[in-house]
Amino acid sequence: MQLKKFEPTQKKFQKAFIEFPFKLYKNTPQWVPPLRMDQKDIFSIEKHAFYKHGEACFLMIVDDKKEVIGRMSVMVNNRYNDHFQSKAAFFYLFECVNDYSVAEKLFQAAIDWAKSKGLKSLIGPKGFTVFDGFGTLVKGFEFQAAFGQIYNPPYYQKFIERIGFIKIWDTHSGYLPSNIKFNEKIFRAAEIIKRKKGFHVKNFKTKSELQDSVNEIQMLYNASLADDARNMPISGDEMKTMVNQLLKFANPNLIKLIYKDEKPAGFLLAFPDISNALKRTKGHLLPFGWISIVNELKKTPCVDLSAIGILPEFQGLGATSLLYAEAYKSITSNPYLKYGEFLQLRDNNPKMLLEWEAMGVEMRKLHRLYKLDIE
Repeated sequence: MQLKKFEPTQKKFQKAFIEFPFKLYKNTPQWVPPLRMDQKDIFSIEKHAFYKHGEACFLMIVDDKKEVIGRMSVMVNNRYNDHFQSKAAFFYLFECVNDYSVAEKLFQAAIDWAKSKGLKSLIGPKGFTVFDGFGTLVKGFEFQAAFGQIYNPPYYQKFIERIGFIKIWDTHSGYLPSNIKFNEKIFRAAEIIKRKKGFHVKNFKTKSELQDSVNEIQMLYNASLADDARNMPISGDEMKTMVNQLLKFANPNLIKLIYKDEKPAGFLLAFPDISNALKRTKGHLLPFGWISIVNELKKTPCVDLSAIGILPEFQGLGATSLLYAEAYKSITSNPYLKYGEFLQLRDNNPKMLLEWEAMGVEMRKLHRLYKLDIE
């Protein structure tokens, strides 16, 4: 068993690093492959916004036959540490065979790298951008992963906790069938706040219209969700990176902005789930994978509700009912849609968790973010 450590500019091991999970999960129908072109981008210092304020190192373990049996990335996000006055490293893209010694060797290498940078803790799984899936799956292994969300076998939790990591928080993801009937109180409340409190919804028809509102989405995200160690403010460069990733698959009709009079007040980000297409194409967009993905965008059975936010000054006025009403429309407006998946709500938000359950959202998956002090 041998450790391979390489920087993002070293191309020798990149292909093996990307290919390993495709081999590990080849008989796991719940796993959804990433888009390979996005995986390649994480090695591009020139292209990926992360490298404007961060460093990354990539780790692999190979066996005596030179076969990859484990991998991980470890990085330092200087914007994060400056913003939160911390000295944290992140681990991400952790995958390994069912052998604790492989995980132990990977994590020890990550810890050594972090210490060499003067860092005091290791947090993860946490990715390169705020829209990367995060947390180790600890419940819901029988369900297919949503596009971009982490799937892993149950033994990852045992390995991570055996090494000494402790829970920071859990996030819940829930299932809402398209044939569910919302409580009429939600729709009545939505109409009242539109009529009496000056709220209204901005809808989009084209991607160019959506592109014109990117700055508003960035402002709304930063002002409503960038309030803790999970969600730090998005920079302009990071927003460009995410827009390039997300607009490829966005359906403008599923993204909503809420205004109070003429001021942006909230947002709903929802996207067609292309997981089934990615499984068919094994993550390839070219030469013909894009055809399968385009067809899936039109006929996908699932829409992923990725983020919902209201500016603090407008919270408590009933605007969330308007967002939930719009979420319901997103799920029920397309005859091909069979369900919506509400993604990764943190466990320190009991009010919204209760709202989800009251709407009929079935909590199916639990992801856990971990921390290890390494001083």
